Amino acid sequence: MAHTGKSISSPSPITHVPQEQEFILIDFDEGDPRDPKNFPYAQKWTITLICCTFAGITAAAASSYAISYDSMIKDLNCTRLQVTLGLSLYAIGYGIVPLISSSFSEERGRRPVYIVSSTLFFLAEVMNALAPNIQTVIVSRALQGVFGSCGASLIGGSIADIWQPHERGLPMSLFAFSSLFSFGLGSAFGGLISASPHLGWRWVQWVHAMFTGAFMLAVILLMNETRSSIILTHIAKDTRKMTGDPRYRSSAEIDKPNMASLIKTSCTRPLCMQNNLPQIDVISWQLWIGIIWGILYCLFESVTAEFQSVYNFSVGDTGFVLLVGAIIGFIANMYQESLYRKHYSTKRQEARLYMPCVAAVVLPVSMLIYAWTASPNIPWIVPLIALTAFMSGVFVIFQVSILYVADCYGPYASSAQAGQSLARNLMALMFPLFTQQMFASMTYKWGLTLMALLCVLMAPTPWVLFFCGSKIRSHSKVSRKILEAEQQKWDGDTAVASSPTEEQSMQA
Repeated sequence: MAHTGKSISSPSPITHVPQEQEFILIDFDEGDPRDPKNFPYAQKWTITLICCTFAGITAAAASSYAISYDSMIKDLNCTRLQVTLGLSLYAIGYGIVPLISSSFSEERGRRPVYIVSSTLFFLAEVMNALAPNIQTVIVSRALQGVFGSCGASLIGGSIADIWQPHERGLPMSLFAFSSLFSFGLGSAFGGLISASPHLGWRWVQWVHAMFTGAFMLAVILLMNETRSSIILTHIAKDTRKMTGDPRYRSSAEIDKPNMASLIKTSCTRPLCMQNNLPQIDVISWQLWIGIIWGILYCLFESVTAEFQSVYNFSVGDTGFVLLVGAIIGFIANMYQESLYRKHYSTKRQEARLYMPCVAAVVLPVSMLIYAWTASPNIPWIVPLIALTAFMSGVFVIFQVSILYVADCYGPYASSAQAGQSLARNLMALMFPLFTQQMFASMTYKWGLTLMALLCVLMAPTPWVLFFCGSKIRSHSKVSRKILEAEQQKWDGDTAVASSPTEEQSMQA
């Protein structure tokens, strides 16, 4: 444990310490096993797999619900718009709540948020399974989105806490894989369960509740705190208690805000970080990711109905349609990771964008093929291959959107990703609400063609960032300061600790 004697002038009355009070700063020694970056690999992978499991559970809860529509409508005597509202509210809860929870976790720790969110998510799933009417289902789905997002939004930040930038490729690939593969897995098993006359949609929710309950126990027993500032604060408190010397402090405790200020920061930090980004990054990247995510939710609405009507697939069969794309996308991201290592020295963060540039071309082409080949005169394997290619592209882009933000924002990755999640899930809220009406009036062929044209419109986004991203990011105060700090650590220079005061200056 490194003690750094330092005289600090504290003009803020919030700290309640005399001016020119000498503090002894607590920091990690090089190689300190308490530093999350130095956790044993077994512990790092345990934490990573627990995080990915939560991502998978919350993703499967979206797709399995969507594929259970018919069973739910029949059982609850409700309309399709009402059950679709349950899907949309789940998405909006996912988009808004992380604006608060992710930043709060960075001030109070990630482990407590994981425990509370998984417990409440479990209870919301039980509420859904027991729902006597569609109104209760809608409320429980909104609560599932709120509580599920609290934990799932921290995963990128948790991975950034324990892995060095050059080590994040595989963990982030597993995170993206667990999310998108679970979309398909939820559809597959949700379709099989809901299609059974002896089970139905309620058992889809009960199976989810069982998995969530097991996950909740794993979090309590195996999850460690990964936020370094929280660990240092605990060390400083233990040191003060052991020595009786009140001067021992972590950097996060100096000029520490009161609770009201903390809540204000928690609510505004992700939006402030987004506002500090260059406008092309905000408008183009966020909109691109959002449109793709909205189209993915539209596919939940269209794939089942289209393959059933055109090829007479059962509900169980259509659930497997979305699985293969995630596997191919995972393999593609392994290749992307090799490109990143090879070209990082020259391209820096933009070395993440080789495969997204390819995916930007694949998305509209595959969507057009899917739109125009789903016909009784064309074998089902043709549109299925196109849909698989589209899902592979979505997987690549989804992972890179996480990695790109994690590389740029490091310890504040959760807050930055929360802002990105808001844009993504707002689209997921809106798209399903008009999907059925669009397909009814335009047919599947022209509705999917419209989506392909949206993909064409946004396709230049990764190409612009690939060639100009470094210059664009240089205009972001937040990104620039965090990257400088991480580069100093990477080069073995003096460690830089980010305090609340420093962060406020980045937001200024």
